[in-house]
Amino acid sequence: MEDKYLGQLLLMGIPGAELDADTARRLKALQPGGFIIFGRNIKSPVQLRKLMDDLRDLSDIEPILTIDQEGGRVSRLRLIGQEPPNAEALRKKNDLGLIKRHGRLTGQILRLFGFNLDLCPVLDVSHDDTADNSLMGRCYGTSVNEVIEKAATFNHAMRKQGILSCGKHYPGYANADCDAHHELPVINRTVEELEEEEFAPYRAMLPDLDSVMVCHSHYPAFDGDRPRWPASLSKNLITGVLRNQLGYDNGLVMTDDLDMGAILNEVGFEDVIKECILAGNDMAMICHRVEMVEEAKLHLAKLPELVLDDARARIERLKARIVAPTKFSMEAFEAINKEIWDLRVDTLGEEKAKILSVEDGKRSPVETY
Repeated sequence: MEDKYLGQLLLMGIPGAELDADTARRLKALQPGGFIIFGRNIKSPVQLRKLMDDLRDLSDIEPILTIDQEGGRVSRLRLIGQEPPNAEALRKKNDLGLIKRHGRLTGQILRLFGFNLDLCPVLDVSHDDTADNSLMGRCYGTSVNEVIEKAATFNHAMRKQGILSCGKHYPGYANADCDAHHELPVINRTVEELEEEEFAPYRAMLPDLDSVMVCHSHYPAFDGDRPRWPASLSKNLITGVLRNQLGYDNGLVMTDDLDMGAILNEVGFEDVIKECILAGNDMAMICHRVEMVEEAKLHLAKLPELVLDDARARIERLKARIVAPTKFSMEAFEAINKEIWDLRVDTLGEEKAKILSVEDGKRSPVETY
């Protein structure tokens, strides 16, 4: 594969709120397939839209521009606007109309800022809303059917606004006993249990998901011969189950952040990059260090052409569905922002709506990553 196309297999974070000359030069050389935005990149509405336009301008191929905008504590845009209610609050209110509004408003505000894909919805089934596994407040259901009903409602409404979706975190973190941002969870579920629960939301929703994100948990039922081997590097779970068994052969699959402790503590970086693509992922996500993305591109060049071409073809199929951003204005932002506040009040009530989520990066970096 030509060097200019290798970067298409990389989804990366950037250092700050604007592109200095050195960062712009490096990104121009890398030509990554997409960019993920974090709190460190967000200072004001006007600044954020300019950053998105700048990233698009330096890309020879239209980039994926993505963010974690779920609701509650995992809402990057709450730094400059209202905090939408989280999935748990919407689930407990049990009003599909509110979830549909949440999807519509999420799509509208992301298009306004220049995004084209949201890393959402979460398809994990919650067994314990207080579990310390990074999912607190983020799950649409306590049963498979509830997850499917409520996550699909959000997904449909958001996609209708021209924002692509990403089901996560395949197969799931719900049964994890630790947070993958820090260390690798080992999930001892049988194949039958996984079929019945973890795989079920994906089986139902894959036709309407533009992409899927694979988690960093070890599943001995599928990789028993490779102790502590993450799902994000598992050919059995990605090619064997997700692509072949569940039929997601043409859909885009990406890893969760390869800068997380669950990966860095377990596998050498060169092996991580090679194995994640050989396993069936199309994009490797590296969120925090430009130099690691530059190194990753060198490792990708060592992979077989056929594997690289398959991944690139899926990326191109997704990018063909990207919709251009809407025209930005502060008036448009303020109008959507007001609607998000109204949604928050209608979901939580006036008093609870005033109590915003508390960032607690010590508990889980998912809020601040």
